[in-house]
Amino acid sequence: MIRNYNDFCRELLVAGFSQFGGKGDGIVSLIRYGWGAEQSDVHWYTGDPDTDPWEWRIRVLDERNDIAYSKVFFRKAGFITKEWYPYFIAARRNGQNFDEAYSDGTVSHFAKRIYDLLRDNGSLPLHIIKSLGGFGKADKSRFDSAVTDLQMRLFITMNGKAQKISKTGEEYGWASTAFCTVEQFWPQEVFEKADKLTPEEASEAITERIYQLNPAADKKKISKFVLGR
Repeated sequence: MIRNYNDFCRELLVAGFSQFGGKGDGIVSLIRYGWGAEQSDVHWYTGDPDTDPWEWRIRVLDERNDIAYSKVFFRKAGFITKEWYPYFIAARRNGQNFDEAYSDGTVSHFAKRIYDLLRDNGSLPLHIIKSLGGFGKADKSRFDSAVTDLQMRLFITMNGKAQKISKTGEEYGWASTAFCTVEQFWPQEVFEKADKLTPEEASEAITERIYQLNPAADKKKISKFVLGR
């Protein structure tokens, strides 16, 4: 029973990965989603950092170094632990780094513009990425899609939030999601472990873990969950 943030982190580290709510997808989700989906003492959108799952997604990024949160499952948000991240890298990258994937044409030039900004500057919030890259309102659809594509391929990941600052130095508006490259987020050992796995070995290990957590998981959905496509 997950009653608070600490319970969630403990169960997530055991499970290895989880959809964020998983509404309608049903592979692995440690908590149900949204209004009316209370579980015990868990209540969404209250702003309570201990019992509101909406707050937990940023807390794990701010307070821990063994859990990643980003749009990684079905183009929606989810969590992957440090232990299991190498398996997803091996399954989704197919042994390629970003430059190799771009050279093969599986990453768009539009996405490369975003990735290069993060690689060159480190962590950046979305509004700064748009400003530095010259992305305007007309680019919104392509920009949003490219950011999600990069997360699904495990080339970039969320790493917190940043408040917008006006020209006079005043904070304003909603906080902006910050991103960095996956290589900036995790230590080298994660990638060394991924390099030792074939895509087939990694996919098989993740699939086996899914069935351990949810024996009723749909086979076709599992493939999309694992491979991101």
